Amino acid sequence: MKPRPPRPRRRTRPGSQPSHPPPARLGAGVAVVAAVPGHLLAAATIAAVIANATAWITGILAAVATLFLTIGGLRYLMAGGDPGEVEKAKTALKSAAIGYALAILAPVIVTVLKSVAGG
Repeated sequence: MKPRPPRPRRRTRPGSQPSHPPPARLGAGVAVVAAVPGHLLAAATIAAVIANATAWITGILAAVATLFLTIGGLRYLMAGGDPGEVEKAKTALKSAAIGYALAILAPVIVTVLKSVAGG
């Protein structure tokens, strides 16, 4: 098998600069992306951080509640009349209901906490 020739580099017009620097290469295929000048990589305010955290927590709670709802439904279908399995299924369904309630109430809880803290 013949070795491949090296790939030619992109050329820019004389006197022009590329729009952003290429990523730095480390080791076997790991790339570190360079920060673009003029762009801030952090949240501007504490309120933005809290809003982002609330959105993430709400999504995670809804996903976990959906998982429990699915598990509870499957357990209930597969119980076959066994009282122990039916109780486990009901417990999973109750957990799903609590998870959905927390996901719905998360923004309200954050708003109440912000008003108590003076924000």
